[in-house]
Amino acid sequence: MTRKSGNPLFTGWYADPEARIFDGRYWIYPTYSDVYEKQIFFDAFHSDDLIEWTKVEQILDLSGVSWANKAVWAPSPIEKDGKYYLYFAANDIQSNEELGGIGVAVAERPEGPFIDPLGHPLVDQFVFGAQPIDPHIFIDDDGTPYLYYGGWGHCNVVKLKPDMISLDSFEDGTIYKEITPSGYVEGPCMLKRDGKYYFMWSEGGWGGPHYSVAYAISESPLGPFERVEKILFEDPAVATGAGHHGFLHIPGTDEWYIVYHRRPLEETAANHRVVCIDRMEFREDGTIRPVQLTFEGVQARSLPDKS
Repeated sequence: MTRKSGNPLFTGWYADPEARIFDGRYWIYPTYSDVYEKQIFFDAFHSDDLIEWTKVEQILDLSGVSWANKAVWAPSPIEKDGKYYLYFAANDIQSNEELGGIGVAVAERPEGPFIDPLGHPLVDQFVFGAQPIDPHIFIDDDGTPYLYYGGWGHCNVVKLKPDMISLDSFEDGTIYKEITPSGYVEGPCMLKRDGKYYFMWSEGGWGGPHYSVAYAISESPLGPFERVEKILFEDPAVATGAGHHGFLHIPGTDEWYIVYHRRPLEETAANHRVVCIDRMEFREDGTIRPVQLTFEGVQARSLPDKS
């Protein structure tokens, strides 16, 4: 009998998962889903087969981030030159007069500990109407790092310098570019497949049943991004509030998995969210098939041997 992961992947209220492959192992970095005053740390989970997940507690807490005091969410990790960078939102600022925004922390290992090297947010202002939350880091094939972010219905992208902890400028001299597609609310995510850029985002209200994910395809990491369709949304037989996702791509294959949060049918509290995984498949024309929410999850899948 084929083993499957089951959904949710692990116990506990977690949301906004970002998934990566580090050192031949699957990793998931989620938000600890609770009231903002208790969202003051990140846990992470790793697996060798997508089935058994090991929890690493408090890879980052606010003792290592002097400017943050609550509402730490939406972690986005990346590896570059042997170091691990974790971008995150903190403090849920409502105006430019408040301290907070998007921070960055650095570690020597995927499990941390992650420490803030700046002592202040990387992005701390509202630009083009985008609340500085929900960062997503993407490094293009040419090595250029882009940080997508934004709430309140606006999405911006910034380019990072090679040090990964400071903002760079684009060729036209600007630092921020707004790339908001139709329907965008929050939770940006970028993947590249066959030379095309798939920009994805969440729509609807995160606390309600109709949270969902839509996407666009472009020839450039800067867009333009024209909405194609929704690919992740509630299933009255399985769960509601399916959104704010990451993904896993098995190297050397065209196997893709979407890692996302959803709300069990028996739950109505906004923070009662769990992390799940399902297959993400592409049609022959390159568009993405709507994802089927399952209780079974996905089959066991070990990573290719790096040797």
